[in-house]
Amino acid sequence: MKNEDIIVLLNQDLEGEHGAIIQYLTHAYAMGEGEMACEIEAIAREEMRHLDWLAETIVSLGGTPSLKRGDMRVGGESVSDWMMNDVRQEEDGIALYEQHIKAIDDPQINRLLGRILSDEKSHRGDFEHFVKKAEKEGAKDIRGTHQDKTTRVLNWGIEHEYTVILQYLLHSYMTANEDVKKEMQDQAINEMQHLGWLSEEMVDEKGTPRIEHIEVDQSTKTADMLRADIQIEREVAAEYDRAAKEIEEPDLKELLKRIRDHEVYHAEVFTDLLKKEEGQG
Repeated sequence: MKNEDIIVLLNQDLEGEHGAIIQYLTHAYAMGEGEMACEIEAIAREEMRHLDWLAETIVSLGGTPSLKRGDMRVGGESVSDWMMNDVRQEEDGIALYEQHIKAIDDPQINRLLGRILSDEKSHRGDFEHFVKKAEKEGAKDIRGTHQDKTTRVLNWGIEHEYTVILQYLLHSYMTANEDVKKEMQDQAINEMQHLGWLSEEMVDEKGTPRIEHIEVDQSTKTADMLRADIQIEREVAAEYDRAAKEIEEPDLKELLKRIRDHEVYHAEVFTDLLKKEEGQG
């Protein structure tokens, strides 16, 4: 099988992982704090690891990782319904990985897909357990429909964080600069923390997190990547600062200021990297 054909299949797998991550995080955030929500977030983190492995493999074959999000199942009238949807999500992934292992004739790639497949089968068992656990414990959706200035700020922040997570991950996969790669991955992890903090705050406000993203910069040159990342960090730091001054809730005000400070730090780190990159040009 040609590399370009393998890339197509691996991007299908990557898109499935992307969809599963957002589906599982949506369910975990909607349940609030608790053991089962924490376990589901842990599964989402394992799916993030899969996405990373797949993306790195795609780049090694000369391809570009897809930013598309696979189909999700976020409906259902109860938490038990959600968990059954998560079982089905894993079953779809299992079937696709098994199909791709049969189709691909590269032993190293098949070894990787087999490793991921093992995780997916374990996740399916976890979610089957959660179906019964949700029924037994009476787990509930604690989100609400409240909308006001605060929830608009939170959803704006969630949208930004999701966007830059994708942007920094893509840049980390595509750059040949190892220092930039490491920093992009580190800052993406920090943005994932922000996404969680803001989503949890939204649920506390009796709102519903909207995990959607806007356009992602897809520059191919490292210097252009860094310029785009510096620009978005500076703009967003200023917006977080403005929002923090307008928000009255003390805890949320402090959270926004903390995230603002992180964004300023990211911009400064990227600026240093850009200077080094331009000095090498």
